[in-house]
Amino acid sequence: STWASHHTLSPESIKATALSTRRPSPASESASLSEKHCTEMVKLKPHEKRLLRKVDFLDWKADNTLREAHVLRRYHVSRREDYVRYNKLVGAITALVATLKAKPKEDAQRAEITAALLRKLYAMGVVDADSSLAKAENVSVSAFCRRRLAVVMVKLKLAETVKEAVAFVEAGHVRVGPDVVRDPAFLVTRQMEDFVTWTDTSRIRRHIAKYNDKVDDYDLLRA
Repeated sequence: STWASHHTLSPESIKATALSTRRPSPASESASLSEKHCTEMVKLKPHEKRLLRKVDFLDWKADNTLREAHVLRRYHVSRREDYVRYNKLVGAITALVATLKAKPKEDAQRAEITAALLRKLYAMGVVDADSSLAKAENVSVSAFCRRRLAVVMVKLKLAETVKEAVAFVEAGHVRVGPDVVRDPAFLVTRQMEDFVTWTDTSRIRRHIAKYNDKVDDYDLLRA
């Protein structure tokens, strides 16, 4: 009885024993591991910190993906490699513009290259004027997509929608100059724009001519 009286466990001692033997929770273990990992991380160098400040790793990929999907859908770009190609062209133009802007305005080489670049972009139809370097600086992927044959056809009112124009091109109803073009991704320059029309044997052409009462006897014989 004396031993029992000296070793009787009180409620307070039972609670203390339970607390001392309790295993830590998963959350506390994770927090401690994270704290340990943070203390063991290597400190970033100054240029690495500057790079991290400029890049938003949470948003950039999602934004680019959404923008790409929007462009592909709007202009009916079926091949993603076309978008990648346009994007690379835009990157090259932007890099060249940045190099030119770093040169003094009175630099003869800057003036010569700037004039050549703007003439080229204007001839392609990517910019609407060749008067300012800012025009080249603002070139986008959409600017190249708007020069695709199917999109130009909508602009020329040869089709109501880009989707319809793509079907006409792939079916062989469209020519640019004397050549039949079956690729909706064909880029139409500003000069070539006036030569986009229907092929001579196209049923679309005959249908339009018949609607306008301009079908000649030769077309009627071939119909």
